[in-house]
Amino acid sequence: MPLSLAVPFNVSFEFFPPKTPEMEESLWRAVKWLEPLAPKFVSVTYGAGGSTRERTHKTVQRILTETALVPAAHLTCADASRDEVNEVAHSYWEMGVRHIVALRGDPPAGTPAYTPHPQGYAWTSELVAALRTQHDFEVSVATFPEGHPDSRSLDAELDNLKRKIDAGATRAITQFFFDNWTYLRFVDRARKAGITVPIVPGIMPVTNFTQMTRFAAQAGATVPRTMAPMFEGLENDPETRRLVAATVAAEQCRQLAEAGVTEFHFYTLNRADLAYALCHILGLRPGRQTADDGRQLGQQPADGR
Repeated sequence: MPLSLAVPFNVSFEFFPPKTPEMEESLWRAVKWLEPLAPKFVSVTYGAGGSTRERTHKTVQRILTETALVPAAHLTCADASRDEVNEVAHSYWEMGVRHIVALRGDPPAGTPAYTPHPQGYAWTSELVAALRTQHDFEVSVATFPEGHPDSRSLDAELDNLKRKIDAGATRAITQFFFDNWTYLRFVDRARKAGITVPIVPGIMPVTNFTQMTRFAAQAGATVPRTMAPMFEGLENDPETRRLVAATVAAEQCRQLAEAGVTEFHFYTLNRADLAYALCHILGLRPGRQTADDGRQLGQQPADGR
């Protein structure tokens, strides 16, 4: 039975800007496939030091002009001056973007550790404060329920999140995780620390187990030992891999929904099939209502947000 018969859900999707014409075609197939679900927003990633700046802008612009979706542009402060970051933010505002996902960003390739730019915003909290001063952006930020690789402890991660919220962020989106209790405990600790904004779970269906374990190692995310046997021997069997991935992610979402979660952020990797299937399992259909404002899926509010 669809989980949303009693509780409507909100979803959002993350895409990355394509590098080739073939990848662009694949991205837009995914965008058009997911558009009828009327997600709360769709985010577009931004490479370290602005390395995907033009491609990110092009993707965001096309979402604005060719779809009814609400784009949230990623913006980082790594390896860039304040003036450079401010220029990008202003260009997004002029374009019509009203939602920014503010991130510290990764150090450039070949750089062992993050070092703030001498003329830049040192931390995400500084970037958030600047964005809120410059324009009336809605600002989402990232958080790590298992702790950021650079954090000394989970308490340090919560302190950092609180600084970002105090600077003006209105939503936190988590790094992907696979142990739901890790997320639920983190949310409980955040609430006790006085953090009241939504902390939206980031869900990444595992289409490539080897690639995912590499992502997890970089992000400090734990991969349960029970997952490896599920994907064992499927390196050359993409169809079965997708079925297993859908099963694992659907069970994760089901458990979170039963725990009271009503909003999910899906890392699509520019694929629509698994994200759409998970939304279907949650009960999301064109014409259903969202969790927060009651608008019908597939319709834009009068103010365009």
